[in-house]
Amino acid sequence: MIQGSIVALVTPMYENGAVDNESLKRLVEFHIAEGTDALVAVGTTGESATLDEEEHIGVIKSVVDFVAGRIPVIAGTGANSTTEAITLTRMAKDVGVDACLIVTPYYNKPTQEGLYLHHKTIAEAVDIPQILYNVPGRTACDMLPATVGRLSHIRNIVGVKEATADLSRVKQIRDLAGDYFAIYTGDDASSLEFCLLGGNGSITVTGNVAPKLVHNMIMAAIAGDSEAALAIDKKLVALHQKLFIESNPIPVKWAVAEMGLMPKGIRLPLTWLTENCFEAVRDALRQAEVVL
Repeated sequence: MIQGSIVALVTPMYENGAVDNESLKRLVEFHIAEGTDALVAVGTTGESATLDEEEHIGVIKSVVDFVAGRIPVIAGTGANSTTEAITLTRMAKDVGVDACLIVTPYYNKPTQEGLYLHHKTIAEAVDIPQILYNVPGRTACDMLPATVGRLSHIRNIVGVKEATADLSRVKQIRDLAGDYFAIYTGDDASSLEFCLLGGNGSITVTGNVAPKLVHNMIMAAIAGDSEAALAIDKKLVALHQKLFIESNPIPVKWAVAEMGLMPKGIRLPLTWLTENCFEAVRDALRQAEVVL
């Protein structure tokens, strides 16, 4: 089981929107040096919605190559078409990822039975560990704990990223899925409480800019050391909030660029962070002691 701080990696781009592979390599080395436990390549924070198929798999392959087996790599391969998700998942397996993260179909609004069959079909088509991803605030589709429980009995469905901020779901899913099923949060603001309640880690946006702090906080919470986890999280509270001052990944890409780790690039329809938000995000970075 992959545990700890799993960073939903941003995809570095030049100002013209082209993928910046040199900065991508720099980010991988930064995260390995800072203690990140695993990376998600081309999740929704990695702008999966606006990369074409060749770019999507190209970035995943580059991350796998740059990591070179030092930490696990999870590929974002979800889609609102089951056949497209199968294709992306199969391609990600072929380039050597350790697991795939598969978001619930967005816009379609499938029933719970549709969600079950969607993920079951992908799991049966591609023999690789798969992590469900439930983020109703972005998809208009909520995969309920009962459906997660059903899917957990499929051999290669090994976990869920639960991004509802509903802490009661940790116990609900654990009771249904058992101890060997990974339960990750996708909500940075409640990640401390989530892991103290028995979660296995965080698939984190905040970890893009404060990887060592997030790793230390999550591991303390998993170990049940609430005092240590809380002391660390106090430095992160502002980041948890301000990195969502505009739609993700707009603020976090600005922050990573502010740290000098990549250029100022993002794909339409997303735009660069509005100037009147700069100081709020910069102040949050200062509170985490990421920048002076």
